[in-house]
Amino acid sequence: MKTDYDRNANFSQYKTYSWEKVKTQDALLVDRVKAAVNAALAAKGWTQIDAGGDVSIMAMETTQNQQTLNTFYDGFGGGWRWGGFGDATTTTETYKVGTLVVDLFDTKAKNLIWRGSSSDTLSSNSDKNIKNLDKGVQKMFAHFPPGAPKS
Repeated sequence: MKTDYDRNANFSQYKTYSWEKVKTQDALLVDRVKAAVNAALAAKGWTQIDAGGDVSIMAMETTQNQQTLNTFYDGFGGGWRWGGFGDATTTTETYKVGTLVVDLFDTKAKNLIWRGSSSDTLSSNSDKNIKNLDKGVQKMFAHFPPGAPKS
């Protein structure tokens, strides 16, 4: 489990969010991913709205050892900038199969402000997925938003 965030982002200004896209191998997982993230963000006092939230969320399941998330964002368009945090450095990470990656973007600026990834969260076993997904997402958002006092 890893998280990273834009050190220049002021997380106290974000109160609402909207879903942009979730990409998984199993279409049934889309709603489960959304439900797990929604529960984590609701616990932080954030509100989901249908469109135009302060933050836009995209999530994907990696289905092979992927070096970057190019394939996900290249086809998406819209000017989303995902490559780096803070200053425009591009980082390359390798994600294992079955990793869930959740990205939060500042909707107006369209830049990535937070990324969480949880490996071994998704598998071909449905029951295991539900349990691991909830646990993985809870851990991912345990210290969210960044800089908030630990509760």
